[in-house]
Amino acid sequence: MATEKINEGINYPEVRLLLEDGTQHGVVSSRTALAMALEKGLDLLEISSTANPPVCKIVDYGKYKFERTKKDKEVRKKTRQNQVDVKEIKFRPKIEEHDYNVKLKHIRRFISEGDKVKLTVRYRGREIVFQSYGLELLNKIVADVEDIAVVDKKPELQGKQQMMVITPK
Repeated sequence: MATEKINEGINYPEVRLLLEDGTQHGVVSSRTALAMALEKGLDLLEISSTANPPVCKIVDYGKYKFERTKKDKEVRKKTRQNQVDVKEIKFRPKIEEHDYNVKLKHIRRFISEGDKVKLTVRYRGREIVFQSYGLELLNKIVADVEDIAVVDKKPELQGKQQMMVITPK
């Protein structure tokens, strides 16, 4: 009762009120809007504070929060499905046949999953003199996966590494 006497002298701002079914009720004082929400056993939620007058809606806040979380989760899931990862496979210029085949199998798997593959040939010490071996290796990989992949970025030397990117067809 004491709070009502204190609140009587206060001028409450007006808000545009939306009912729980989404229909517009009109512009009412915020106190009236809150009283309507409490009467229905629901909450008053401010939708847009920058509008003139501010827009409020009568909602079940728990349900609203649950649905919003569910929507956000769905959006994150869809963006993840459309995302393309870049996998990196590193080689040395002199690689044995078995090691090459294992790495080729990984490349094929990554490409079939829809990911891009970054191929890197690393040179150590005096191996940098034999860049032709690295280029031959990259060309051999491209020839072996040409049925499922295409070259996205041609081989280029960056420091002591030669890089190339291939993508699924």
